[in-house]
Amino acid sequence: MKENIPDVRPDYDKPNYDANNIAPYTLEDPLTFLDGTKVANAEEWQKRRQEILDIFAKEMFGQEPPPPEELVIDLVEEKSDALAGFAVRSQYKMYFRKDKTGPSVNWLVLRPRYAKKPVPPILFLNYRGNHELIYDEEVIIPDMWVRYNNHVPPKERGVMCDPNQNTYLPISMILSAGYAVISASYGEVSSDPEPHNPNAGCMPESFAYNGVFELWGERDESRTDNITAIGAWAWALSRGIDMVEKIPQLDAKKCILTGCSRLGKAALLAAARDERVWACVPVQCGGGGATLAKRDFGENIATEMYYFPHWYCKAYKKYERNPAQLLTFDQHLLVAAVAPRKLLIAGFDSPWFDTEGEYLACRAAGCAWELCSKEGFPDVPYPADYETSAIGRDFGYYRRSEEHGIAAFDWLQLLEFVKE
Repeated sequence: MKENIPDVRPDYDKPNYDANNIAPYTLEDPLTFLDGTKVANAEEWQKRRQEILDIFAKEMFGQEPPPPEELVIDLVEEKSDALAGFAVRSQYKMYFRKDKTGPSVNWLVLRPRYAKKPVPPILFLNYRGNHELIYDEEVIIPDMWVRYNNHVPPKERGVMCDPNQNTYLPISMILSAGYAVISASYGEVSSDPEPHNPNAGCMPESFAYNGVFELWGERDESRTDNITAIGAWAWALSRGIDMVEKIPQLDAKKCILTGCSRLGKAALLAAARDERVWACVPVQCGGGGATLAKRDFGENIATEMYYFPHWYCKAYKKYERNPAQLLTFDQHLLVAAVAPRKLLIAGFDSPWFDTEGEYLACRAAGCAWELCSKEGFPDVPYPADYETSAIGRDFGYYRRSEEHGIAAFDWLQLLEFVKE
């Protein structure tokens, strides 16, 4: 009954934008096992890291999807002089069964044509199709359901090359810096329906679990830790790494993940789960990503479970009334689970995203890097917009203003951070 559950705020189901309403909270020590013993060294950290991942699988993101029974990767086409001759453009179709039945995903790979050795790949999921990344009539337009666009992909080729857009891909700059770009559309992995769509057939509860969810059989609705949409998108990023390992021109030991907003959450989860990720730069991932849920500022568990119930497992809902008291974990632990690999959290200075909560999560997680003989989080105050003082060699944070999306400024920080 509700009267037996303490409410931190009477209107807990609405976002809080008043810092005075943040209830006192305590964060769990990343370096203490659940049984109370301390993590002594980097070897024990791996055991604690798995303990943390098990918590998030049970309580928030659902169980990690199993590997596919087979991974079939077909090269659909390749152009050796794309983008004014500076790039090799390759398009791959990925299947998850030997007979190529069931779901599939289209990947676009752009790599520097004149590279003399394997190059590090930057992998991310895009929102509306690979054709939006570059101006190229040969890039495949996917046949998939797309949010906010009458459920069909727009034919806006190369829109991400327009610097006037909130999300911008400076592809020439990235290739010139010696990196490859690899992307697939998250809608091909699993649809992401609008919250409370008036079309009953497109409600999250009935429409979200399509695409690759076909591979995992019928959902057991009695479980509270079923595979979630964020878990599926993270799984797809790992399948992208599988593909990288089969392309000799790419350096599979230097895989970099990024993504914006919900796809930043997916990138962070994928990096925590998959140790093949060398570096991760989630951009504006906010609540459910790197932001502390116990702060209950801006987006919170109640709004997340109301608007995006397919992103999280059912178990997460039980914490919404009083996260400060009820939660036995928080996002700083997920952030720490990436250690000792490179991680840069890119915040968005909008109250809904509570980027100060991201900064505080980073401060609480830095001890994991230090335990593994890496640089911890820089000991600096909460930085102003566009300041880079909190970006360290292995772990860092910055925030910016303007619009929601991956801007040129974000790409510049990413390239500087992963540069050796």
